[in-house]
Amino acid sequence: MESSELSIVTNRLILRPWRESDAGSLYKYARDPEIGLAAGWPPHTSVEDSLNVIRTVFSAPETYAVVLKETGEPVGSAGIMSGDGLHSAEMKADEGEIGYWIGRPYWGLGLIPEAVRCLLRRCTWACRRSGAVIMTEMPSPAA
Repeated sequence: MESSELSIVTNRLILRPWRESDAGSLYKYARDPEIGLAAGWPPHTSVEDSLNVIRTVFSAPETYAVVLKETGEPVGSAGIMSGDGLHSAEMKADEGEIGYWIGRPYWGLGLIPEAVRCLLRRCTWACRRSGAVIMTEMPSPAA
């Protein structure tokens, strides 16, 4: 990890920017149709497809790989989007939207709530947002 890279550490997770070297792990989970389609994007079709997503979509500010501390593997993504009209929720300029997904093997383990709690704190402290809208279309009620 580069020293200038922001990381948020929880009991079980590290939230950090996506890296090009994460493309294989991203593809492993993002090729699952139940992940992509539920989150609003098509399933990834190759590691190269995942690499392109890392270079474009996941390079946005406040977009984090959800990495298992125990293994170092990215297993999902979570991020704070601004009220700029580009995202799924109607927001004021000082609000943020927290979006996320996690690979199917990790559904029901409470990893996303652990990540979202940190992002909510970051949303109000560092990003100076007055509120946050949490969006998900994931089929798992216990992400």
